[in-house]
Amino acid sequence: MDAIGIAASALNMHQAWLNAISNNIANINDAKNPSQNAFQAEYLVAQESAGNTGVTVASVQHGSATGRLVYDPTNPVASSTGYVRMPDIDLGEQMSDLIMAQRGFEANSNVVDRAKETYQAALAIGRNA
Repeated sequence: MDAIGIAASALNMHQAWLNAISNNIANINDAKNPSQNAFQAEYLVAQESAGNTGVTVASVQHGSATGRLVYDPTNPVASSTGYVRMPDIDLGEQMSDLIMAQRGFEANSNVVDRAKETYQAALAIGRNA
């Protein structure tokens, strides 16, 4: 059952990664007053579990709170000078990460399916012996 447990831990890690990416994308246009911090993107750090039993999320690192200043005087949260603070998030990078996270999730889901089939076949052999 080790294969299923390891793949399940990877499924959990990829799900957390997908959640972080979707949160980053959802807040990419989150304008703040320049006196406030910008939305900080979340970046997961993965590590091997103790005893080679899979993978876990070791920590969550955050992007810059400084963000970038954008001139947008029509924005309701703009300062008196017309600037807003926007997150410093690259949509292209987030979309690339999203594809990798989706592919990783799919691959580990397939590993769980194949391991389950293998274990069931082994049990069937044992019943016929």
